Amino acid sequence: MSIQIELTQLPNPYIEFGSPGAFNDPKTGLTEAGPFDLRFGAAHKTQLRIGLVGTAEMIEKGKRWLEQCSTKIPSEIKGSTQYMDFPGFKSAFHASLVFSQHWMIEINDNQLQVALTREPKVRFEEVLNLYAYGIERLTDETTLAPDIVMCCLPDAVVRKCWSISKSLTYRQRRFIKERKKERERGQLLLPFENLDIEETEEDLLNRDFRRALKARAMRFRMPIQIGTNNLFEDLSTNQDPAMRAWNMSVGLYYKAGGIPWRFKADGPETCFVGISFHHLRTPQRHLVYSSLAQAFSTSGDGFALRGDSIPWAERQDRDVHLTADQASNLARRVLQEYSKSTGGNPQRVVLHKTSIFDHNEQEGFRRAFHDVPIVELINVRPTRFRLLKYGAYPPKRGTLCTVNKAATYLFVTGYIPEWGTYPGPHVPVPIELMSDNEVDMARVASDILGLARMNWNTASISSGLPVTLFFSRRVGGIMAEVGEDQHPLPSFRYYM
Repeated sequence: MSIQIELTQLPNPYIEFGSPGAFNDPKTGLTEAGPFDLRFGAAHKTQLRIGLVGTAEMIEKGKRWLEQCSTKIPSEIKGSTQYMDFPGFKSAFHASLVFSQHWMIEINDNQLQVALTREPKVRFEEVLNLYAYGIERLTDETTLAPDIVMCCLPDAVVRKCWSISKSLTYRQRRFIKERKKERERGQLLLPFENLDIEETEEDLLNRDFRRALKARAMRFRMPIQIGTNNLFEDLSTNQDPAMRAWNMSVGLYYKAGGIPWRFKADGPETCFVGISFHHLRTPQRHLVYSSLAQAFSTSGDGFALRGDSIPWAERQDRDVHLTADQASNLARRVLQEYSKSTGGNPQRVVLHKTSIFDHNEQEGFRRAFHDVPIVELINVRPTRFRLLKYGAYPPKRGTLCTVNKAATYLFVTGYIPEWGTYPGPHVPVPIELMSDNEVDMARVASDILGLARMNWNTASISSGLPVTLFFSRRVGGIMAEVGEDQHPLPSFRYYM
């Protein structure tokens, strides 16, 4: 039997900034055209008010770092277009970083040291309470509150509180151990070879301080930025200072209410939605799966919604599915939140999911989206497919490979001509794209490449996965910390 392989090189996705024109690299776009929300005129923020919570020593380090980011920071890595000088926050974002003693809450160092001597679970809660109380104090101010709070964590907090073991039954721990062994033997393939997408059973074993702190800050409607010595100091193990400044500044600007850039998508107004699942502890039942929708508009904003819960079973298959009614309910909530954010319904909805949409999910989603002219259900699947080429470098990012006019593979990572290199450590792994209906796969693939640029946690262009799926593990973990009895806030700014 002959195999027919067709290769198409998709064009680089472009992203839009404040001035007319489109750019390929966020750093270049911000330097030359400013953030996208410059187009909003008076609605563009000219100041970012930064609060700081931490010990006196760490707050001082945070202040010095923010002051440094207000000036130009030359890149220490020369001769590569991958690394650019940081021009200073105001030059890149057309806004000033503002911080004052009024927005600084010092945590008593002695009190923190005492908390750090407790047994692990008590220690975790006491330190979490210290930082959460500091955030609450900043939001309780009768005067103007900060736009975002930087939580400055000393090394001792990172070392002793970053992760603690959860309480699980013996049977649950044994099951998790068995599933891990199965994966290691190759009997189960994790999505995208362990990339940070959906939760695994091992995530049930530990509790994460970063997620817990973001969930607590959400109670006060305050986005936060974690600051540690790895961010503040020029250590030999840290990133280049210019790159640290780029990445932190993009995240700060988005979390504080700005829109750094948006994906330039041709065609009708589109809502892109990622559907995934995460684990949730409930008072009545020990664990359930909870559905999650991460949605992004082509206008440049994002939101996350928690859907219905599904009972967790020890021998449940890895592919969890919604009933038709659950899918329909989640879809209606997506439309409601989208309309609230943009003022109207989308003309096109594209759903991404790493597992197959079963019959019930297809029925439920299409029922709820019946008034949307274009609805596409796209499976973004892991694969063992590889494509090798002659020469020193692997296939280019954006290579679309069709096998026998049936199977479609997209290289979301690969050789980057603009950098003259491939930045990955291993042979690039493509994703397989599938749909329940006939769709234009080239357009689907181009959307995914563009959505990979919508990671506002970094200024790098090397992100491979669409933002609809990339953050689901982190978002799900924060929603699990919020708990079943509370409604997590939808804005994506609280999860970054």
